[in-house]
Amino acid sequence: MKARDESKYGDGFDDGLEPTRPLDVAKTDSIDALLRAMADTAFGGRRLGEAADLLETMVRDESCFRVVTISGAMTIAKQGLVLAEMIDRGWVQAIVATGALMTHGLVEGTGLQHFKHRPEMSDEELFPKGYNRVYDTIELEKNLDNIEGLLKETLQGADENEALCSRTILERMGKHLAADPDSRGVLQSAARRNVPIYVPAFTDSELGLDLAIFQKSVAREHGRQFRFDPFLDLDHFTEQILAHETLGIFTIGGGVPRNWAQQVGPYLEIQRVRLGIDHPVRRYRYALRICPEPEHWGGLSGCPYSEGVSWGKFIPESEGGRFAEVYADATIAWPLVVRAVIERLGV
Repeated sequence: MKARDESKYGDGFDDGLEPTRPLDVAKTDSIDALLRAMADTAFGGRRLGEAADLLETMVRDESCFRVVTISGAMTIAKQGLVLAEMIDRGWVQAIVATGALMTHGLVEGTGLQHFKHRPEMSDEELFPKGYNRVYDTIELEKNLDNIEGLLKETLQGADENEALCSRTILERMGKHLAADPDSRGVLQSAARRNVPIYVPAFTDSELGLDLAIFQKSVAREHGRQFRFDPFLDLDHFTEQILAHETLGIFTIGGGVPRNWAQQVGPYLEIQRVRLGIDHPVRRYRYALRICPEPEHWGGLSGCPYSEGVSWGKFIPESEGGRFAEVYADATIAWPLVVRAVIERLGV
């Protein structure tokens, strides 16, 4: 390797590099100002600022169909109204979630309580009391019984010939709750804004188990069951994606919701190749995710968006794709990003 030639040293600006700037918290009088300043720092702070920039871009792009995918215990962690606010403001056109998130969200949305866990109470002590622990929070078994009753109530009048899917079940429950104008929650906001919610792994949740019990009770009484078809969700979501050229995805965590929403591009491509269906190519242009999981663990939650480019799920940055990835606890980062963009839009 040759020695450096001082006469050829760059000054940063020569190569279009952006300068970093000291974070002067005394001069930031809002969350927006703080995140704008953090975008000019480094490490996680810069990523958080860049995430707010990208969310703002997605929201301002009126042609963009924006999908939120969410996993982890976000509703029992009291982040449900963050998502509801995004829905209410028209920032979200579709949601893909876990059944557990919807179950705990229903508890909150019906006015029931979650509680802080006291570490001195052992898990063995919690069980007979009907206290279900989710990390540092308690879900009451009584709450889950209440949700089972709500599911039964909303499905009692359903047409026995109608095939159900997660979207239609949650839509029914959302409309039922939204009838109370003072009621607020994810399902209520989604029902009022006509935003579909998909739960691909529906049976992997208390709500899914409630549906199974309901089916068995219906079979005992009437000798038949409702048909549950998860492919109705897949095709409905695909139709929504096909109707829009510009796509954006905002992911909290990873898991099934993230992959299910991302696989729509390959699904359409497979149809072209194997079935000869001339679908247009659809890939996400904007992609923002908040998740603390590192890439080297090998899980879907930690894999970067660049990996998805190789699958045909995202438009590469070289062709105009824009990605922002924040490696942080969503209960810290998500509210800050949303609040900053609310302040920027001023509405």
